[in-house]
Amino acid sequence: MDGQKKLWHSVFGLGSWNTWDRMEFDDAVALISAAVDAGVTLFDVAHYDFGPHAEQSRTDVLFGQAVRAAGLARERYQLCGKLWLWDYPRTGFARQLDVALDRVGVDRADSVVVGDYLHRVDIARVVIDVNEQIRAGRFDSWGVNNWVADDLDLALEFAEREGLCPPSFAQLKYSVVRRSMAEGPFYGKHFASGRLALQASDVFEGGVLLGTRTPARKIGADPGGIRELVHQAADMLGAVAADFGASRAQLAIAFCLCHEAVANVLFGVSRMAQLTDNLGALRLWREHGEEIQSAVRELWLDKEVSADGTW
Repeated sequence: MDGQKKLWHSVFGLGSWNTWDRMEFDDAVALISAAVDAGVTLFDVAHYDFGPHAEQSRTDVLFGQAVRAAGLARERYQLCGKLWLWDYPRTGFARQLDVALDRVGVDRADSVVVGDYLHRVDIARVVIDVNEQIRAGRFDSWGVNNWVADDLDLALEFAEREGLCPPSFAQLKYSVVRRSMAEGPFYGKHFASGRLALQASDVFEGGVLLGTRTPARKIGADPGGIRELVHQAADMLGAVAADFGASRAQLAIAFCLCHEAVANVLFGVSRMAQLTDNLGALRLWREHGEEIQSAVRELWLDKEVSADGTW
């Protein structure tokens, strides 16, 4: 899996959902600068204005402004964007990129994640349309976000048969409590073969795993309806982390890094102290990886949730 780990230069990525618009602008500039200086050069940035995410958020606009204020040259960071399927194909990928890239203030992304969906879409058409944007030079690679496994298989097979660029990574909910999709057989066969890399997201369960009883912001979906159990697991995670002399966040991230297919771990931070703390997960993983996997074995809570991505 070493080749997949090099898919991006940065083992950590900063997400944009409910992040940059929750910070003072100068703090965002300083945090982005510090992240890049520390080697965190991947930024997952999207225009949240479709389907369940029609929030009129300015987080992407603020990110672009902060990057420019920080004086960061484009080649110093990697941009991973989103393409949404909520209104697809009525709102096509070319139009989405026109808006999304303009809001950030860049000409192109490095990669994109094609988002999940409520209703099945024409997968072959998605692959063709994504490849049109690759040929147009708007990004180089693409991945999928929590797709039903059958649709992922179809996309991989169609791309191979037609000589098109296939998805090369999957952005999945993956954490000490949610493991079914990432560690199950449907996605697992592609991770084991090296066909796909894993991009771990929602690793803190919107802050719930860190002890936030009632998040003040919108957080991700709850497949399987296990969030109350996640609340209960937060104290257990804290106790295990204390045994390693670590924070909950460090342990949660280090766990994700133990998965051989993980290319990077996405998280959102809104304070410099959070970034500094999270970076400590790298050393924790290197020194105690196998011990961590054993110590959190009982925290796997979504064993009964479908591993193929169906709800």
